[in-house]
Amino acid sequence: MKVAEKIQRKINRMQEGITFKYQQLGIDQSEYSAATKTIERLIKKGMIKRVSTGVFYKPKQSAFGELRPREEELLKPYLFQDGKRIAYITGGSLYNRMGLTTQVPKTIKVASKVKRVTTKIGKTQVKPVKSYVDVSNENYYLLEILDALKDFKTIPDLDKKSAIALLKNEISKLSENDQTKIIRYALKYPPRATALLGAILELSNKKSGLDRLRAKLNPLTTYRLVIKKETLPTAPEWNIN
Repeated sequence: MKVAEKIQRKINRMQEGITFKYQQLGIDQSEYSAATKTIERLIKKGMIKRVSTGVFYKPKQSAFGELRPREEELLKPYLFQDGKRIAYITGGSLYNRMGLTTQVPKTIKVASKVKRVTTKIGKTQVKPVKSYVDVSNENYYLLEILDALKDFKTIPDLDKKSAIALLKNEISKLSENDQTKIIRYALKYPPRATALLGAILELSNKKSGLDRLRAKLNPLTTYRLVIKKETLPTAPEWNIN
């Protein structure tokens, strides 16, 4: 079977809106040259779109026209390595998705401990951020919460009362195992994130492990997050004001 036919069949079976690389086309190293030409022809026909160098997707059509894949999907090749998650989206994009801000950032931040992700998705620049702990599929959602706590004061257009309620809701849903993990990770984060996590955990009546968070904090330090006591009643106990 010719390389072009092989690639065409493979793409025909692919799900729309899912990104892929050359390695997923089932071709040999010796066939890459021919594959490149085939890919370029398919792009010109509009059958596939290029995300960035060596990364493509099959466009999904709807009644309103072509749908662009989600941010997470477009960045998937950079968030995973050998099938394992090594990075996650953070910053403004994350906080917008979480409902903490209505603003859409001009750049996307990707956090990883082992890789610097620098690329461009359309007109959007992707910039690297160093994560505080190693990232995996089992912990990235906890690191997202901790990032929001860390950046609480600087998230643009933030309604603090709604934000505390939203974060409390997310944290209160954590299993006992996840609570143990998020406390362990919080010890690697700046103290302001540790204090805010402690206050919200205590407000949620999740008091197991709070002594570990308190032990990390300097009792003489005040964390100026400008949160009213009626918004977070436990704030004074964690030196948050």
